[in-house]
Amino acid sequence: MYEKQSLMIPGPTNIPPRILRTLGKPAVGHRTPAFSQLLKEVSTQLKEIYQTQNEVLILTSSGTGAMEAAVANFVNAGDKVLVMENGNFGERWGKIATRYGADVEVISGPWGERANPEALRERIAQDTQHEIKAVFVTHNETSTGVLNDTKALRKALQDHPALFIVDAISGMAVSPLPVDEWKLDVVVSGSQKAYMLPPGLAFISVSPKAWEVCEKVTSPRFYFDLRAARKSLLEKSTTPYTPATSLIIALKETLEIMLEEGLENIYERHAFYRTLVRTAVKALGLEPLAGDEAASPAVTAIKKPGDIDVKAITKLMRDKHNVLIAGGQGKLQTEIFRIGHLGYVHVNDIVMTIAALERTLKELGMNIQLGQGVAAVQELLVKAGK
Repeated sequence: MYEKQSLMIPGPTNIPPRILRTLGKPAVGHRTPAFSQLLKEVSTQLKEIYQTQNEVLILTSSGTGAMEAAVANFVNAGDKVLVMENGNFGERWGKIATRYGADVEVISGPWGERANPEALRERIAQDTQHEIKAVFVTHNETSTGVLNDTKALRKALQDHPALFIVDAISGMAVSPLPVDEWKLDVVVSGSQKAYMLPPGLAFISVSPKAWEVCEKVTSPRFYFDLRAARKSLLEKSTTPYTPATSLIIALKETLEIMLEEGLENIYERHAFYRTLVRTAVKALGLEPLAGDEAASPAVTAIKKPGDIDVKAITKLMRDKHNVLIAGGQGKLQTEIFRIGHLGYVHVNDIVMTIAALERTLKELGMNIQLGQGVAAVQELLVKAGK
């Protein structure tokens, strides 16, 4: 009876029925003219999502695979790189770059606050010899519910020749990120977030400037060699190795859905979801980790209430109320829980999640008035005509 579980985590996200039907289609050959045509079409549509004229390559991997590709193809062992770190996924950039032998310098910031563009500007100004070869940033820090100001961070780099490399895995098609306008050299994203697909595909855009660097990099790479991916796409409209064909077929459908809705409407929808969740959380007397100015449209991180164990919150939500929310990560593992609101989410999913959260907190001993959070959401929905 309880096979249905509401997925309210920041990824993997819910999959629309239209996509599920597509995923059920028969298997196809990946070296056929029909599949090559499909790959050409989705690669072009991805450019619209990225707002770029650069090639957007499709990798069969998780988003972290694309992050590794972004290091392996553009960083040599011994290269000086900067990592803007204000959460778990900023840390991941540093870990990958270190594994590839880079000389990693981390500019750390408080978890729950935005990465500091001025700190980056000051460090770049000191690099008069242009020793820094790349700057790694996180667009949307999923672990803390913070949307970094990527535009300001890129502006802080000014005309320094370092590559500007962005993890947009949970931020692409959630918040504006016009790749060409902002001069972003390498940008990665993943299928299991706003694309509303299962995990298994990653996407990476590469600027002409970054391709020049790629040709000079000697880091070992095979499966993630983007030169091979680019050559296969441009010359034969295919992939160098076997791709996740069913996911790419479904990608075509999900891109159609996204482009039908329109990017501006997608951004507006996610911003509204952010407002709904944060308003409800505050109405319940809870405190979001990030301030309003830094709040993510994809996920809201909430500080633990009093001495209630956050693991108890996520466990009761999952096991009794069939709503899956996320705990904290890294050093915030015991300090926060997170509600995802990106991708295929309806306002009623948020109402239901807040109602379940109210009951959970009441059952764990918190002195709250049932219905306060739900009422706050309902008032906003009525006012907005939703």
